[in-house]
Amino acid sequence: MDSLINAAARALAAGNPLGALNGVALRNDPSALALRGIAMAQLGDFARAKSLLKRAARAFGAKEPMARARCIVAEAEIALVSRDLAWPARALDTARAILKDHGDKANAAHAGYLAARHALLIGRLDEAERKLAGITPAHLSSASRAAFEMVTAGIAMRRLHTGPARTALENAHHAAIQARIPALLAEVDTMARALKTPAARLIASGKTQMLLLEDVETLLASKTLVVDACRNAVRRSSKVIPLAKRPVLFALARALAEAWPHDAPRSALLARAFRARHADESHRARLRVEIGRLRAKLKPMADIRATADGFALKPRGSKQIVVLAPPAEEAHGAVLAFLADGESWSSSALALALGASQRTVQRSLDALAAAHKVQAIGKGRARRWMTPPMPGFPTNLLLPVSPPGG
Repeated sequence: MDSLINAAARALAAGNPLGALNGVALRNDPSALALRGIAMAQLGDFARAKSLLKRAARAFGAKEPMARARCIVAEAEIALVSRDLAWPARALDTARAILKDHGDKANAAHAGYLAARHALLIGRLDEAERKLAGITPAHLSSASRAAFEMVTAGIAMRRLHTGPARTALENAHHAAIQARIPALLAEVDTMARALKTPAARLIASGKTQMLLLEDVETLLASKTLVVDACRNAVRRSSKVIPLAKRPVLFALARALAEAWPHDAPRSALLARAFRARHADESHRARLRVEIGRLRAKLKPMADIRATADGFALKPRGSKQIVVLAPPAEEAHGAVLAFLADGESWSSSALALALGASQRTVQRSLDALAAAHKVQAIGKGRARRWMTPPMPGFPTNLLLPVSPPGG
């Protein structure tokens, strides 16, 4: 490897893409193409970066498997940054195995981190943890170690483990300082601010209180019966009754919890669950049916008793019932939660991350665009959606999580 290639590689490692391009901008050998591709990625021109890396991989060919594998790892990283979540993960796994077999521990570890980051983005926390467990942090560069710790913190925050998240972010901060890359340090600091930003509202006995993420963790570990409007579930300690797929039942549970310790009038329940302004006998009959279904669902944690005016929620094994809600309840909040990271997302990537159909996601994006909350960039398949980061927006509590083992 010649001196210009070495100098360009060092410049890229230090986060100086313009310095790298000074040495390789006019060269078309495979190594130069690869470095130009990485430089263009650091400058934000992802389309050009992908094209250059593909050319480099083809030029290296089968005779130089390590160099080709490194190009594939770089291409995978660009796919993640540009939120191309449908990028073939098998190619990354194959590249990682090649690098590991040839003794390139640093790039193999970096490939493992990218696989974990991909799993985190689509809510597969167990898979992300397994990927991280197979990485030896000592093999990572300072910049990659900072990114590794941010993924660790992201998993902990999504699981409401604020202590481990804080430790991981401190480690990321130290690694970012060692890397001497200002943009990386800013990214770590931005993530750390989420622990100091209100993450939810507590609604109890008609009063509202803002909670930090660690307050939410304490609440959910207590014996309080929590109707969680961030995850659409009813919780007490480690027991969870999911109602995300039963919106009517959850609407009734929330209305009953907000009314506690008093009863909720039938008219209020009808308006909340069925949006019925003028209820007739069919609405009242349906309310009785849905209350019966909710009573059966909540039996391990609470009972629902009929009163003269409506229904009242009575906890079992708890002294208090509260509602946990986002700080600001936005329509299409889950879509906004992903876009709040400031990156540009395609509708297909959002659908994959949310576990929803692309048509449903597109309707949400159209509604948000009409309200001037998001904006589209590009056309056709190149179209991406983004919004400036929203201060105080509860990203972690609105991001979906796959069931254990997912």
